[in-house]
Amino acid sequence: MNYSMSERYNTVILTLKGNVMGGPSATTFHDEIKKLVEKEKTNVVADLSKVKFMNSSGLGILISSMTSLRNAGGDLKISGASDRIESLLMVTKLITVFDHYKTLDEAVEAYQK
Repeated sequence: MNYSMSERYNTVILTLKGNVMGGPSATTFHDEIKKLVEKEKTNVVADLSKVKFMNSSGLGILISSMTSLRNAGGDLKISGASDRIESLLMVTKLITVFDHYKTLDEAVEAYQK
C-alpha cells in the first residue's frame, strides 16, 4: 500500500493506492495518523478510489485510524470505495460504522456542515 496526503478546507485527504493488506505499511500509516492527531488535524478522509484490493487487515487499518481520530474529537470518512470494497464493508457490517461517500468532494463537504 502506498498513500499520499493533501489538505483541503481543513480536511486531510489520505489517498490510498494499491493493495491495502496490513504489514509494515500499516504501521507507517498508523504513525501518520498519530502525527495528524498531535497536530490536531483530526478531520480525515480516506480516498479509496485507487485501492485495488483490501483484506481484513486493511479494514483493521481503517478501524484503528477511525478510533484514534474519534478519540481525539475527529473522524475518518471514506470516499470512492469500489463495489468490491463496499461489499466487504457490507458483509462485515462496517458500512454502518464508517461515514462513506461516493466522491471525495462529498466527503470533504461533509466536514463543512
